[in-house]
Amino acid sequence: MTTYALSDSWTMTRRELAHWARQPAQVLVGLVFPVMLLLMFSYLIGGGRGVDGDYVDFLVPGMFALTMAFGLEGTMLAVTQDLNKGVIDRFRSMPMADGAVLVGRSAADMLQSALGLVVLIGVGYALGWRVHGGFGAFMGAMGLLLLLRFAMLWIGILLAMVAGKPEMVQAVQILVWPVGFLSNAIATPESMPAWLGTVVEWNPLSQTATAVRDLFGVAGAEPGHTWAAVAWPLALLAVFFPLAVRRFRRLSV
Repeated sequence: MTTYALSDSWTMTRRELAHWARQPAQVLVGLVFPVMLLLMFSYLIGGGRGVDGDYVDFLVPGMFALTMAFGLEGTMLAVTQDLNKGVIDRFRSMPMADGAVLVGRSAADMLQSALGLVVLIGVGYALGWRVHGGFGAFMGAMGLLLLLRFAMLWIGILLAMVAGKPEMVQAVQILVWPVGFLSNAIATPESMPAWLGTVVEWNPLSQTATAVRDLFGVAGAEPGHTWAAVAWPLALLAVFFPLAVRRFRRLSV
C-alpha cells in the first residue's frame, strides 16, 4: 500500500514538473519576481530603517523568508485552476491513492521554492551578501526557510479549495502582502511605533527571518529565535494540514 501511494504521488509530481516544461514563462516569473523585490529594496531603500551595519546582510535573509510566504499565491492559483478544469475531480474518480494529488502539488511547489532560494542566494552574493556562519548553520537556515514554505503551502491549498476560483487569488493577495511586509524582513521593529513593532515581532515570518540571520552570522542578529522559527510553522501545519486534507476528501466527485 505504501509503495502504491508513493508511486501515485510521484506520478502527480511528474505531472506538475511537466507543466514547467510546457509553461516555462510562468516558472521564470516566479523566480524573477523575488529577485526584482530584492534589487528594489536593496537599491531604492538601501540603508534600511533602524538597521545597524550592512543593510544587504540584513535584507537578503529577510527576503528569503518573505519569498517563502509569497509562494502561497502560486500554490493557490495552481489548485484553483485544477479545480475549475475538473482535473482534481477526474483524478479522485480514478483508482489512485487518496491524497496523491496534494502530495504531488506540494512536492512540486517545494522544488520550485528550493530553486528560488538558489537563485536568490546567487543574486545576494552578487550584491555583496555573505554567509558568516558555518556550513551546518547555513543548511539549518535553509531548513527553517523551507519549513516555513511547507506550512504556507498547506495554507494555500486549503484557501484554494475554499475559494474555488482563480479570481479569488487576487483577494488573498491583498491579505498576503500586508502580512508579509508586516515583518522584520526589510526593517527592524525598533524603527516602528511600539504597538506595530510588537505585532511585527510576533509575525512567524519575523521569527524565521531573525533565526536565519543569526545562523548566517549577520552582525547584530538577535539569537535564540530558532525554537520559534520551528514552532510557528509546526503550529500552522497542525492546524491547516488536517483542514486541507479534510476539505479535499469532501470535494464532490
